[in-house]
Amino acid sequence: MLNYKDKFIFIAGPCVIESKQATLDIAAYLKDLFSHYPFLFIFKASFDKANRTSLKSFRGPGLRKGIKILEEVKKKLNLPILSDVHCPSQVKDVKDVLDVIQIPAFLCRQTDLILEAAKTKKIINIKKGQFLAPSDVRYIIEKIKSRGNGNIFLTERGSCFGYNNLVVDFKSFLIMKKFGYPVIFDVTHSLQKPSAESGISGGDREFALPLSMAATAAGIDGLFMEVHPQPKSALSDKHTSYPLNKLENLLKKILRVRETLI
Repeated sequence: MLNYKDKFIFIAGPCVIESKQATLDIAAYLKDLFSHYPFLFIFKASFDKANRTSLKSFRGPGLRKGIKILEEVKKKLNLPILSDVHCPSQVKDVKDVLDVIQIPAFLCRQTDLILEAAKTKKIINIKKGQFLAPSDVRYIIEKIKSRGNGNIFLTERGSCFGYNNLVVDFKSFLIMKKFGYPVIFDVTHSLQKPSAESGISGGDREFALPLSMAATAAGIDGLFMEVHPQPKSALSDKHTSYPLNKLENLLKKILRVRETLI
């Protein structure tokens, strides 16, 4: 089991697996970078982006091919891996590879999916739905714990605010922390403008750094960021993915903020 107690968690990687080589290259870059910082780094990538606005949107290689790529990343680079599942039947195919099983925000109330994932005893990362009050994550926690699993991450990714926009209520961090589990801020997804770009999500990448610093100062336990070597060419979330070549500057600033809190 991944030891995450008393550590600042940093989940990072591309939104979706674009190719095996690209995924390995990004993972290797991140492993080297995070080796210089006192954070628990978890590599993330999706094998299937099932929650797409348009049928034309790129979804990824799919479960079979995608999980093999993530398994190769895990074995070659010795990294903990996070990815998301969309239906209960997928859990059996990912449980031996993933260290963290993620429940997507739109599916955070899908009881059968949550219970099946919880039975693995792996860490379950719950993305709080854009429609859900932070206090209501208690019911998701109860579902996971009903299967004897207390390994839980709670991730804030913004709430719906009118059309094509999300906002982050910083009070939600403090509300969710009361439940006693690590609270993580999904920076890049919170900056999305859902379906704002002719069937794909737009976004405001420029705010990633200040919001990361502010959330860290508010006492979160970790950050979640989608990163890419060339965000404008990314096949998913190109408007919000953070450039790899700017990530170290962000890490330095996060570390300074963390040091002021100690």
